[in-house]
Amino acid sequence: MDAVHPGLVPMHKVNFDAKSEYEMIQNYKVLQDVFNKLKITKHIEVNKLVKARPLDNLEFMQWMKRYCDSVNGGVLNSYNALERRENCKGGKEANKRAAPAQVSSKSSTVASKVHPSHNTRRNEGNPANGSQKPPKPASAAAGQAYDEKITELKLFVDSLEKERDFYFAKLRDIEILCQSPEIEQLPIVGAIQKILYATEDDPSVVAEAQAMLAQQNQQLPLSPIPEKLEEQPKQDTQKRKNISTLEVDMAAHTTLSPRQRLSDVSDVHYCGSPLTNC
Repeated sequence: MDAVHPGLVPMHKVNFDAKSEYEMIQNYKVLQDVFNKLKITKHIEVNKLVKARPLDNLEFMQWMKRYCDSVNGGVLNSYNALERRENCKGGKEANKRAAPAQVSSKSSTVASKVHPSHNTRRNEGNPANGSQKPPKPASAAAGQAYDEKITELKLFVDSLEKERDFYFAKLRDIEILCQSPEIEQLPIVGAIQKILYATEDDPSVVAEAQAMLAQQNQQLPLSPIPEKLEEQPKQDTQKRKNISTLEVDMAAHTTLSPRQRLSDVSDVHYCGSPLTNC
């Protein structure tokens, strides 16, 4: 960030030799202040980064690299990192520790230039070494392709997690509905619960649920309500017939003449018993 935005980072507040989590957190606070000044909305997960986990730090550094490349195109012009490092706390000591390593690398380079004939002889004696080429560094295009692939996979994982949560919520709603007292005893509810609570991905669970439904339907007794409904019209018809017969008899009795009524009485014979009429 100091190379991309010169003079914006307060290097005197940065502890280059930070070892404890507290010192690392203070450095990240300085970086967060720089983000706020630049109005960068990137959230720094300090709790994960101070744990020094490779994956978390790699992801953050990849984001930092993309940001710097977007600002300066990946080119750092006349930036003296050693000089800027001396302004930090512990920066001078770090430069002193790095100096012997640089001297040794320079001496090895000079030695290789002074004795080119020995290396030539070795290569001539061992032709296999001549065929070995030093590994080529990964190009920026390949790194960008990997970053895009990682981003694509992360988006795909996020979509899968959202889809998983959606269908889990649906199944949970069905489970709550099946536990309602009004429908809990229905056969279809028992079959649904059997499928919901299956612990293994067994295709026979659906067949077992269907068999359970068929068995319970066979055990249900026939309802007597239809027979009662059929008997009810017959009783109503019989009542109407009895009422109509009684009305006809009453009408016939009222239409008889007095002489006919007396003749009907004279047909009764006395048989000698006070309780019996013949």
